[in-house]
Amino acid sequence: MLRPSPSSFAAPDTTSAKKRYQAEACVAKHTGDRTEQQDRAAVFAHPTRKGTLMAVLADGMGGHSGGAMAAEQVILKARQNFEAFAPASESATDLLHSIVDEAHIVIKLTRFTSEQDPHSTAVVFMMQPDRADWAHCGDSRFYHFRAGKLVTRSVDHSLVEELVRKGRLDPEGALRHPNRNVLLSCLGSEREPRVDFGHASPLVGGDAFLLCSDGLWAYINEDETGQILASMSPRDAASALIELARQRAKGGGDNISLAIVKLVEVNNTPSHRR
Repeated sequence: MLRPSPSSFAAPDTTSAKKRYQAEACVAKHTGDRTEQQDRAAVFAHPTRKGTLMAVLADGMGGHSGGAMAAEQVILKARQNFEAFAPASESATDLLHSIVDEAHIVIKLTRFTSEQDPHSTAVVFMMQPDRADWAHCGDSRFYHFRAGKLVTRSVDHSLVEELVRKGRLDPEGALRHPNRNVLLSCLGSEREPRVDFGHASPLVGGDAFLLCSDGLWAYINEDETGQILASMSPRDAASALIELARQRAKGGGDNISLAIVKLVEVNNTPSHRR
């Protein structure tokens, strides 16, 4: 089931006193061809800091209900820590690190209170006025597009991505590799998770940020994704991306989850009546 949940707010564009950009956001999920939805995604605004929002996505693993439990812990910890965020005493990187580290600990602890072996990926994105920061662990992805062109994407913590990096596998071969889903890092494992960070500043109208699970990115290339995000609203883009992934999965698709945050310029010049 597709579940779009749009929200928006305005944040200042420092490039011009007469321009602002509005952030339009959408979250959507689809069970795909699986029997259970173990992906989780959310977007929420800070309760007191205007122009500050967080998007988070987690792809859970670990048997019946175990993966969903792990993914829920990522969302819960992100919301709790974000609402307590105090930039005077904590950097954006510190906040993102605390979310991933604490979610990892909680997921590990659930192994002692359940029969599952829960794990999860995590992508956490925070936007403040004129700055964006993100962190990721696993093979769920983060993309930053500007006017439809790819600026950056996260590098998967997976076996096939490591083979591609070493030149032993090409990107097309990686999508067909039998061990495509083998992760080198995730939350809840015995090893401490690898966490990669990134940031962008300044932000401009036309910036679009996408968080998504492998149930989406495995079927749609970056050029296609950028064009869809640039030409559509987040709600319409989410629907189009999921529909395209479902068509190409041909009955063998994984859970799909995504969160989109897109900046749209708005002109604040006052109108004059005649």
